[in-house]
Amino acid sequence: MKCVPLPSRLLSVEMYSEFCGTAGHATVNPTYDYCGYKAATMPRYEPYTTTVVGAHSVPRWYEALDRLVTLGQLSAADFTDAQFRATQAAILEQEAAGIDVITGGEMHRRTHNRHAPPNAMLNHFWQRIPAFHNENRPRPISTHDPNVFHPAAVCRGPIDDTTDLGLVDEFRMVSSFARKPVKITMTGPHLLAVVAYDEHYNNMQRMIADLGKLLHQNFWRLAEAGCKHIQIDEPYYTVADDAEVRAGVDAINTAIEGLPEDVHVTAHICQGNYAVGADYDGQIGHRYFDTGRYKADLVCQIECDAFLIEHDMTPHYEHLLGNRQLGVGAVDVQAPNIETGQLVADRIAAHKWLTPQQTIITSSCGFNHLPRHIVLGKLRAMTEAKAILRGITG
Repeated sequence: MKCVPLPSRLLSVEMYSEFCGTAGHATVNPTYDYCGYKAATMPRYEPYTTTVVGAHSVPRWYEALDRLVTLGQLSAADFTDAQFRATQAAILEQEAAGIDVITGGEMHRRTHNRHAPPNAMLNHFWQRIPAFHNENRPRPISTHDPNVFHPAAVCRGPIDDTTDLGLVDEFRMVSSFARKPVKITMTGPHLLAVVAYDEHYNNMQRMIADLGKLLHQNFWRLAEAGCKHIQIDEPYYTVADDAEVRAGVDAINTAIEGLPEDVHVTAHICQGNYAVGADYDGQIGHRYFDTGRYKADLVCQIECDAFLIEHDMTPHYEHLLGNRQLGVGAVDVQAPNIETGQLVADRIAAHKWLTPQQTIITSSCGFNHLPRHIVLGKLRAMTEAKAILRGITG
């Protein structure tokens, strides 16, 4: 079987005993690569740990409140208060469902579910980076529907790596209410760059690289604030060419380079979420970005601890995963029904090559477009699947 190079951020075997004897570090476990010998140590989740991708159900009344702010009948502070309360609800529902590693639901990053600003993955962060101007231009984002556009910011200057993206404030706010470990999610450098309009760099690889440096500084601030769980989201790799993806991978490796070994770094790789119905700009009804080559070979060059993926993409990672963990998105956010715990467990157990020690249970993408009661049911199904699978494996 093929041996996979180990991420450089992981500890060597020689450092293992010294590391385990150092007070103050999180517990780590020895792991083995596919060649059968002890290879490295890393922060690992327990078998079948459950976690979400990030976004929680966005209330339909968000958009109504946003209109009232525009009309002057509510203040911006009123909407901020509503987002704060929605964040508290997202935390509560994840914990009530038994999810192990939670987020704040990204509730403060949205005012609606449309592509229009402030889009949670893009405009929310572009607005914080001085190099990106507030002017937005339409950018087609999917060959599936030519009528779907994203309002893309325009980069007109160098990206300063000292910009505060607000991740530490988010971590502290969510942690003040959470009883479970808190994960902070962040849009990856590739998506932030390729959807924007570039009027400064005229070189996509350089722009992506500078965004990686910006993330690096913000991730270090997170680590210093006590955050142990960081996730980077990249949904556009399948559409992009190999050179762009390599630049994106290099930028992520820059972003996470040198982070403390007890910080668990996850890369969420998907092919876009879908949105249908009167509340959304487009009527795609399936993944936005599923045209092109699925580049698991390049993805696995990211020096992270785990990947979170769509469950039907799992076979791509066999022989490439090495000793990392894989979050199988066995809860399908593109299905409006609630899966049973058994169905979720069956979807995971179907990948017989994936060991329990390497398996994380998650969803295929964010839950933002689904009704709250559906999301809560899907979260509970993840917890039920964990119990089923742990029973199967003893």
